[in-house]
Amino acid sequence: MELRVPLYLLALAVFAMGTSEFMLAGLVPGIAAAFAVSPAQAGYLTSAFAAGMVAGATVMAALARSWRRRTALLCFLAVFVAMHVAGGLTTSFGVLVGTRLVAAIANAGFLAVALIAATELARPGRALAVLLGGSTVACVVGIPGGALLGWRPAFWAVAVLCLPAFAAVRWIPDTPAGREPGDLRAELAVLRPLAGVLLTGAFVNAATFGVFTSLAPVASGVAPVPVVLGAFGVGCFAGITAAGRLADRWPGRVVAIGGPLLLAGWVAAALAAANPAVLVILAFTQGALSFAVGGTVIARILRLAEAAPTMKGAYATAALNVGATAGPVLTGAAGNPFWVAAGLVAAASVLAVLVPGVFARPPRVRTSAG
Repeated sequence: MELRVPLYLLALAVFAMGTSEFMLAGLVPGIAAAFAVSPAQAGYLTSAFAAGMVAGATVMAALARSWRRRTALLCFLAVFVAMHVAGGLTTSFGVLVGTRLVAAIANAGFLAVALIAATELARPGRALAVLLGGSTVACVVGIPGGALLGWRPAFWAVAVLCLPAFAAVRWIPDTPAGREPGDLRAELAVLRPLAGVLLTGAFVNAATFGVFTSLAPVASGVAPVPVVLGAFGVGCFAGITAAGRLADRWPGRVVAIGGPLLLAGWVAAALAAANPAVLVILAFTQGALSFAVGGTVIARILRLAEAAPTMKGAYATAALNVGATAGPVLTGAAGNPFWVAAGLVAAASVLAVLVPGVFARPPRVRTSAG
């Protein structure tokens, strides 16, 4: 039971960080008015955060390899909190963009290290479910919560929500003092055969977040937008919770059964989303299937990359964020986001069959260490 306390406190920090990302969708008008910039310019804040998340995971994990784990978590957390306090105080739009970029880099670094620490507190599937459970809850409350508070208080609220995680770090299994990290090239050699698994996870996540960012305009005029978004968020939480129970025991079955169902659901949504009841039901089921399948694939990466202890969390985080960044771009350029999601899941399904790692263990990489 004691181990669950720090794990859930880490999840609270992940929830706060996810809220920071999602709340921007509801804060753009207020920020644009406050800084006398156009809504399109205010949208740069989202782009800056996305870019920082993609670049930050592997870069920060590589830089922090020689740090003790608790030190890395505390540093990333402190930078993230400081950037939100500064962002809530600044009167310069350029400074605000800069704080978003740095906060995203710290966020990615924190999640990369937290994923590794969490797998020592629980099995990979369970650990991932708890941590990403924070993100799924953020999907539901991030946009309305931020809009309700207003943009400056919302930034400070995110900083406050992170504070309990500082206490959680003391219970995190630390790396021994003076421990030399393994050879970075050897760890990358372990991860290289998992490129197909990483890409599979990125495709599924691209479909998930591509639809999520398009769901409000799609639902407008069809069904109450908060109900549709809430159904999707609750489904995501249910899916990642289920993945936590199933991903460690039967990962192949989850992907083999959930993948085709996910694909069929996106096709059904593309054809029948004009029906309010169908849209709400599919929002829930597709959210659940998306996080169940995507979470299982990411947990598979953590399980297979045990010989890359300092970098596996970074690559898993990068896979998540490449998808979360690419998905909205792809669906934004298309008329119907559900068809884009169906195409992405179809590509992921083909990869899952063709590349080793999702259903079968990839060939072992020989390194100088053995």
